[in-house]
Amino acid sequence: MKTLIGGAIAAVLGLIGLTVWFRPFLQLLAGAIPIMLLLGGGLAIYLGFDELKDSWKKEEVEPTEGIESTGKYKQEIDELKKEIETLKSEKTS
Repeated sequence: MKTLIGGAIAAVLGLIGLTVWFRPFLQLLAGAIPIMLLLGGGLAIYLGFDELKDSWKKEEVEPTEGIESTGKYKQEIDELKKEIETLKSEKTS
């Protein structure tokens, strides 16, 4: 209930302040909008350049290993499964 009353008082004071200082508010807004656009544009350029660098890295890195490597990985997985099974059997006994 205190929050509701505090919020209502703040809203009324804000509305009164906005009507009393409307011209300074517009001046502040006129000064803040170009700065926000400049900072937002700089951030967008930075993020776009970063994404472009990532796409260049993905194009440069080609998979050097082919189908031959999958057999090696399958064999390694099978060995690990066997090792897990032996560890489980040792733990239960």
